[in-house]
Amino acid sequence: MEPGFAASEIDTITPHPARMYDALLGGKDNYAADREAVHKLLKAAPEARDSAVANRAFMQRAVRFLVGEAGIRQIIDIGTGIPAAGNVHQVAGQIAPQARVVYADNDPIVHVHANALLTGSGTTGIVLADLRQPDAIVGHPKTRALIDFSRPVGLLLVAVLHFITDTENPAQILGTLRDALPDGSYLVLSHATADLRPEAAQSAAGVYDGATSTVTLRSKTQIAAFFDGWDLVEPGLVQVPLWRPEGKPPRPKELERAWVYGGVGRRAT
Repeated sequence: MEPGFAASEIDTITPHPARMYDALLGGKDNYAADREAVHKLLKAAPEARDSAVANRAFMQRAVRFLVGEAGIRQIIDIGTGIPAAGNVHQVAGQIAPQARVVYADNDPIVHVHANALLTGSGTTGIVLADLRQPDAIVGHPKTRALIDFSRPVGLLLVAVLHFITDTENPAQILGTLRDALPDGSYLVLSHATADLRPEAAQSAAGVYDGATSTVTLRSKTQIAAFFDGWDLVEPGLVQVPLWRPEGKPPRPKELERAWVYGGVGRRAT
């Protein structure tokens, strides 16, 4: 654990987005408060579970692209969530066993589970830190021990920026992270939207008002602006099932239930 962290600091009463996401994906590392929040979420928007599953699959395809096609061998995954099958280091390791991964999340429960999962690994690390303090993530000793910032890095911000409000200046956070990375680095980003069913999506977002982080839903245009300084790779910013699908193209019904946009960008020179 991080110095100064105590298990008593874990809040099991207030729903946490990482544990809610775990519950949506059928995981068991969550509490009654998280499950109750997910029940309310699915009542407001049954599509939420399909969106979570589609987002997870997008992340895995994007990592395979980074490691398999773009040749990336080091990744920083911010807002990683509860470890589950098909984590970033597992997907990357299937292609390049030497690939290095730093996970960062602000939930102590995530930190505990990730530490247990990553024990004994010399190519992975977990940092207890908040996206709102990007310098702390980039400058953390664990990050510096694994990531060589003179070589290209894959930065993952998967389903996390919608927990950053406009007043917290997400563009500035992204700019700080972008400027810390060298040319040839990549950004993988996904973000929830209300573009498809605005009223239901806003009702679902309201469930997070009682969680540790609220949700700010953004339009495709607003999300595209987060790629400032990055050149989008094909097929650009799209609903996550449409980003380089493997196998059959997604059916219209799948797209109706995927309220998440995703894309991958290469750091502009």
